Amino acid sequence: MIMSYKIGIDVGGTNTDAVIVDSRGEVVAATKSATTPDPFDGIRESLAKVIAQVDKAQVTQAMLGTTHPANAIIQRRDLQRVGVIRLAAPASMGVRPGVAWPKDLLGAIVGPIDIVGGGNEFDGSEIAPLDEEAVRRFAEKCAGQVAAIAVSAPFSPATFDHEERAARIFAEELGPDVAVSMSHRVGALGLLERENATILNASLLGVARNVVEGFHAALLGNGLDVESFITQNDGTLLSAEEAVRFPVLTLGSGPTNSMRGACSLAGLPDALVVDVGGTSADVGILVDGFPRESTAAIEVGGVRTNFRMPDLISIGLGGGSVVHDGTEGVTVGPDSVGYKVVTEALVCGGSTLTLSDVSVRSGRLTGFGDPGLVESIPEETVTAALSWVDEQIRIMADRMKASRHELPLIAVGGGSHLVPDAVPGVTEVVRPNHHAVANAYGAAIAEASGSIDRVFRFGERGREACLEEARSLASEAAIRSGADPNKVRITSVHEVPLSYVPGQACRVQVKAAGPLAS
Repeated sequence: MIMSYKIGIDVGGTNTDAVIVDSRGEVVAATKSATTPDPFDGIRESLAKVIAQVDKAQVTQAMLGTTHPANAIIQRRDLQRVGVIRLAAPASMGVRPGVAWPKDLLGAIVGPIDIVGGGNEFDGSEIAPLDEEAVRRFAEKCAGQVAAIAVSAPFSPATFDHEERAARIFAEELGPDVAVSMSHRVGALGLLERENATILNASLLGVARNVVEGFHAALLGNGLDVESFITQNDGTLLSAEEAVRFPVLTLGSGPTNSMRGACSLAGLPDALVVDVGGTSADVGILVDGFPRESTAAIEVGGVRTNFRMPDLISIGLGGGSVVHDGTEGVTVGPDSVGYKVVTEALVCGGSTLTLSDVSVRSGRLTGFGDPGLVESIPEETVTAALSWVDEQIRIMADRMKASRHELPLIAVGGGSHLVPDAVPGVTEVVRPNHHAVANAYGAAIAEASGSIDRVFRFGERGREACLEEARSLASEAAIRSGADPNKVRITSVHEVPLSYVPGQACRVQVKAAGPLAS
């Protein structure tokens, strides 16, 4: 069998990790590079290091997990101005789009807003006919004012004809230079949160285009002309072309990559995962090999959304966290030297006491810097700092567990040396091979997926027939995303009975996933 390779790259706040994985799933090359103010520096450097270790002609695919879109929202930079139209009148007039947004973000990206006639009920019947003339008038308002338009309508994941008709009108009136984001392609049922996600998505289209173009340039600069993918929030893949259209679906991909990588490296489908980087630590839980998704609405940059995100607890705890030893005792963080730990930490000849220094002094971390430079750190400082770390990890693990049933804890990430060998409430602490680059490995092994979120009437056709249709639709969506038709599997089925709706109505959510077709 001819060996082929996949590249996985993950851009974190401190390090950019890269791995090359062969067709058996084995890591054949791995590296870390500092994430600098220009994240593409780290991508190019890490890519060049791993490519030098294999025959590049055998590389077939490259996957990228990146914090670019999330950082753009958090830092309020590089965001496009968006026109926002809701197809719902005469319903929903009491709550305007963006009403609960932070004022600075609303002012930065939201342009003209309107609510016009249109939209559907849960069963597909119209709230009102689509007011096409109002849509055309809105297009006139947006001409020359916005770079994108966000279109939303009630129950559009189930019936999206009005959104698509509005999008065609905008294309006719404004041409190809103004992109259109439709909410049924972005979020699940729940109008306001889905509308918010769609507005954010539209504002990120320029950022996404720059990410994909930069990734392609880094690949071509290393002599690679291969299929490229971006990892999304649920641990699966978007093609580079899809990622340009749906950047909001990639916002939580970093922690998810780490969890999926941890699952595969450790061979444990059900476990707690702690991912410790240079600045922060995330704790999540794996269920059947995938991160448990949050059931609560997710806030991104202060905006409430409803797209799929992993259920995580995060804290400012990492290898670069600054240790303060003052008159009031020892405290840790929340400030961090981040990627500068390799120059700022005491163990590297710097002048800042960090958790990496404490870890080297205690013997938890070896092979990093010069241990002789941290021998003068007082024992009581080391004990106090590590006691705080151990307690924080115990608390996060306890909070993440859904029951008293004990699970193993998989420790991954460049700062995972901080995790103690024993944590109360877990069966064991597992440190798999290549745990430091689990995020990049998770990107390299990610699968294609598809999902469906619709309201079915069991009373009309029967429960099993409706569920079978939902499974089939999710599988077809996964295949369209690039999954091997012969290896697609259903990974989750959720039913939520709608007791207030006649006809035994039920909201059905199904997800399917499978490895990429070769």
